[in-house]
Amino acid sequence: MTMVYTKELSAAQRGELLSALKARFEKNMRRHKDLAWAEVQAKLEANTEKLWSLNEMERTGGEPDVVGHDEKTGEYTFYDCSAESPKGRRSVCYDREAQESRKEHKPQNNAMDMAAAMGIELLTEEQYRNLQQLGDFDTKTSSWVKTPSDIRKLGGALFADFRYGHVFIYHNGAQSYYSARAFRGALRV
Repeated sequence: MTMVYTKELSAAQRGELLSALKARFEKNMRRHKDLAWAEVQAKLEANTEKLWSLNEMERTGGEPDVVGHDEKTGEYTFYDCSAESPKGRRSVCYDREAQESRKEHKPQNNAMDMAAAMGIELLTEEQYRNLQQLGDFDTKTSSWVKTPSDIRKLGGALFADFRYGHVFIYHNGAQSYYSARAFRGALRV
């Protein structure tokens, strides 16, 4: 029997997600000064596939929240704002090539494929640094960040964390994975 996978939430799931997003939005106003929840909610309700992606971010422990608004396009930007790297996305290497290159102890998944399946993008180094302006994130964990192709071609990948009051960007073999490393995503709605 083949399961049909749909990217739609039931009315109950939508209500539960919107309630969680609203509560987080109101609790963390410093992340999105001068924005109104009613406008964000209207945008979300008009983009059900994006709502599904936000639910995936929430389901995997990302605690997505609004971190910006593009005046030109009207889009709102959501980042994973969980204090530590999302629990439901840990122990993954960087991408499929890295995952397939492992001879043994292959991880179950990889960050790039998971993000694509969720309909989100990995945070870039710049986005990660911007996130850290909104609070202290990844003080005990680390997160893969989008890696420039010239680094990736040489077998490396970038990850970041926050220690000693500073953001650190590091490199690792793309095939590596750790129980305290996941990835943070961004979504524009």
